Amino acid sequence: MSAWRTISLWMDQLDEPLLARPPLEQDLGVDVAIIGAGYTGLWTAYYLKRLAPGLNIAIVEANIAGFGASGRNGGWLMGNLLGEDRLLADLPAEQRRASFELLHSIPDEVENVLEREGIDCDYRKGGALYCAARYPEQEASLRGYLDGLHCQGLTEHDYRWLSPEQLAQQIRIAKPYGGIYAPHVATIHPAKLVRGLARTVERMGVNIYENSPVTQWQSGSLRTAKAQVRGRWIVPAVEGYAATLPPLDRYQLPVQSLLVATEPLSAATWDEIGLSRGQAFSESSRQVTYGQRTADNRLVFGARGGYQFAGKLRHDFGLTTREIELRRYLFGELFPQLKNVRITHAWGGNLGMSRRFKPHMLCDRASGIALSGGYGGEGVGASNLGGRTLADMILQRDTELVRQPWVIAQGGLDALKAWEPEPCRWLGYNAIIRSFVHEDQTLANPATAPWRHKLASRVAGFMEGFMH
Repeated sequence: MSAWRTISLWMDQLDEPLLARPPLEQDLGVDVAIIGAGYTGLWTAYYLKRLAPGLNIAIVEANIAGFGASGRNGGWLMGNLLGEDRLLADLPAEQRRASFELLHSIPDEVENVLEREGIDCDYRKGGALYCAARYPEQEASLRGYLDGLHCQGLTEHDYRWLSPEQLAQQIRIAKPYGGIYAPHVATIHPAKLVRGLARTVERMGVNIYENSPVTQWQSGSLRTAKAQVRGRWIVPAVEGYAATLPPLDRYQLPVQSLLVATEPLSAATWDEIGLSRGQAFSESSRQVTYGQRTADNRLVFGARGGYQFAGKLRHDFGLTTREIELRRYLFGELFPQLKNVRITHAWGGNLGMSRRFKPHMLCDRASGIALSGGYGGEGVGASNLGGRTLADMILQRDTELVRQPWVIAQGGLDALKAWEPEPCRWLGYNAIIRSFVHEDQTLANPATAPWRHKLASRVAGFMEGFMH
């Protein structure tokens, strides 16, 4: 179906026919039933099959593999987990160091799988550049963040400060104040990864049923319009689409992130900009921006989107002119030569935000429910960790993966922190986002009085505290 190619630049570029696999039409009995053929579901199936090849596993997907965030994201494969500094802060120093190393190794683990399974997804491990790039306050903010990481035992090998001159060796932006370089980040082509994983688990014996939305699920079973699946384990791997599977909607807020892609840029233009090794980059504002240079020399650039009342999913990702132009403005501030460049693709997706911005990996043996989520926009890498962790927990393997502070081994869904009811969550989330936008607009305006800069940042910082 050609409409699936409009999901994102990535899906449009696939050199394969986008044909849906057959839907689920007959009742099944399996060991593990997974809802969703995105990264989390596919990684979980992959590692389960690697460890226990005899398991009978079925994946039930509402659309096609890659329809959700796995085929729409910005292509950052991070060796991180959202809020990792807070999650690990109370651990003994040696244990904390080991947990950081586990996270930092995520891109290398994915690369090993890509090589083993023959998946080509334009993997390039060039690190990430977190740039102080639009106003001086970004430098102070980034330096404070770096100091906090170093206080937790991380070193220059993990995160290091780049002076404006050092930054220019990798990326040349209009107003450089410096930045942080993190080596444990790769960039990928998201759709090639998710589609390649789907083919891989099929070869391993996993059955994938597409165009089969789950209408009801509970401990031990799930149901679609035409059939029922019974399983010892049910794994709802839906992340930003939790609103479709109550009661998961209590724990996951569907938030949109929106992206644009330029036409392929000339070699001369890239010589001016840099990013010659596949580096990811961001400018350090609470707008949460992210970008990369694609393998075919486009600039892909995204920024945080919004939240709709009552957790309503956004289905129309034909971006408005205002949404596109905001992203053009943000990357144009970094690269003035691109202010009038042609934008060929604009898209977005729903991602999952857990309360307190705390990712979770949960396995409840009593109910037979296992899930991993709350990645908060960092799911490309976190989903690999989640899939490995769920596999170990389901198979009762005692590994370092299952002993991490984001793992919930008992208590079921009730162990998760629920979001406040409406209208509190809508009012709260949008008030927070408005404070971020106000701060950004204030700090980016050099004519604004210094006291207004301080006030805007204090308000935004205060509001951000409610997320944690």
